Amino acid sequence: MPEEIGADQLRRTLKRLSHEIIEQIGDPSSLALVGIRTRGVTLAERLARIIEELARVRPPVGALDVTLYRDDLDREGGARRRLRKTDISFSCEGKDIVLVDDVLFTGRTVRAALAALVNFGRPGRVLLAVAVDRGGRELPVRADFVGRNMEVLPDEEVQVLFEESDGLDAIVVQDSPDFAKRHIRKDIDEHPAAPEDSP
Repeated sequence: MPEEIGADQLRRTLKRLSHEIIEQIGDPSSLALVGIRTRGVTLAERLARIIEELARVRPPVGALDVTLYRDDLDREGGARRRLRKTDISFSCEGKDIVLVDDVLFTGRTVRAALAALVNFGRPGRVLLAVAVDRGGRELPVRADFVGRNMEVLPDEEVQVLFEESDGLDAIVVQDSPDFAKRHIRKDIDEHPAAPEDSP
């Protein structure tokens, strides 16, 4: 498993993200972080601790499971996705909510998260923070706070590892032959391009 970004670099990246969040939010007392399960929650907890060190205010952290809001449940393997607990103990009404995920890829997970979030009140605004943006968007989704932009092949998988859950802090890229099958639309090449107009 080749290591792309080590512990020190990842920690510096998360500190920079925290600074950027504080600068854009302005009033940290209005801020709440909502991590998208699973590693988005770990990332949100880490950011909350750093923000507390910097701003002397610890934002509340929630955990959001988006399984039932995904648009791929009817695809192969979708129905077998494991349901996890959503735990948001605060109202999102009027707050500055920062959705947090480890890797931004097609944008479909973020779309599902936005659909799920409205059940917890109407936020003042919703922003998106990710550790890695690997490109490959299928929906018009853009992160407001990005730790790293990485150019990754379609059949490569990006993993953000955390000491709390994985025993080390790192961002790694590894070959995964079935990754594209699981995450990239099957119909993307099924429709041939229309012939060019004759002059």
